[in-house]
Order: sequence, then C-alpha cells, then structure tokens
Amino acid sequence: MNHTLLLVRHSSVAVQPEKPAAAWPLSADGRVRAQTFAQTLNSLPTPITRVITSQEPKAIETGAIMAAYWGVPSHAAPNLHEHDRAGMPYLADQAAFATAVAQFFAQPDRLVWGNETAVTACDRLETAVRQQLAAYPQDTLAIVTHGTVLSLLITRHNPHIQAFPLWQALTLPAAFLLNLPDLSLRTSFLYSPER
Repeated sequence: MNHTLLLVRHSSVAVQPEKPAAAWPLSADGRVRAQTFAQTLNSLPTPITRVITSQEPKAIETGAIMAAYWGVPSHAAPNLHEHDRAGMPYLADQAAFATAVAQFFAQPDRLVWGNETAVTACDRLETAVRQQLAAYPQDTLAIVTHGTVLSLLITRHNPHIQAFPLWQALTLPAAFLLNLPDLSLRTSFLYSPER
C-alpha cells in the first residue's frame, strides 16, 4: 500500500504562441531541468515506482525523462491536464497572466477565465489522481501535472496554504510529497539551478 504521492509540475516549455498552451513541448532547457530534478528527487524516503502524466506533451516529456532516470514505467492518463483554457488568447504579458490567475483563484465557484471554474478543475484533477492511486495500490506514484490545478489540489487539503502565493512560488519543474490518503503536504521541492 502506498503512503505517499509525489505531485510534480512539468518542466520549462518552448512557448509557441501560435499553438494552444496545452500543445507546447518542453524546451531544451526544460529537458535538462527534468533530468536534474529527477536526480534531486532520487533520495525520497520511498522511491518512486511508477510515473503517470497528464496527456499534454510537456507533462509527458517531463514524466518520461524522470521515469527513464529512475528506471520505472511512465504513461499518460486522462483528466490530469491543466485548467481548461482552450480558446483563451495567449497572454504574453506576465503581469496580465498573473492577474488572470489571481482572479481565477479568488472566485473559485465562478467561471472567470477559461472553460472550468477553479472548483470544477480541482474536482476533476482530484478524481483523476485518486483513480490512479486506486489503480496502482502497490506503487509509489509520481503524477506529473500543471501549476494551476496542482496549486488548487494542494491548497484544498492544506488550508493553511494559499493558492495564489503557492502558484507564484512554483518553479519549472517543482514537486510536492503528499501523505496519503489525506493529501497533506509533507515536503516541497523547488527546482534550483546548480551554481
């Protein structure tokens, strides 16, 4: 029976404004970061035995690199994707993007941005995560997902943490070791470039 879950945010991406964000791949730097981060996470108290990712390319690539380093299987699964922002314009201005995210977190029951409320997106991710945990009860899972929904899920089960400051602090990649079954936060891992 697994007692912890590693929830991972994907690594850094190659921004392609002409494509939806859900189709963006990792950048060359993102691939290096994923490999380095896998090494950082190699000393977890319970080794990861399976990696499951969202169906977005950046998550699939992140998971595949980390799984290859650990020598464990990796595959994609449905409903682990980012907050559905299909059809929304690309916000190149970081301040405008942060404002949109802040409004999304501040009004969790209202459809303020994209095609899901914060509550709907979090419900969808939590259901998908718990389905994977149930499907692989003997494995210690790393699930690779995305910053906004990851922040929602962590703060739902750790009410002393606020979603927007957590989201602002995230690195590409980042990881959170959660206790099961309550998803309480045990440890955070933020990517730090080697000096």
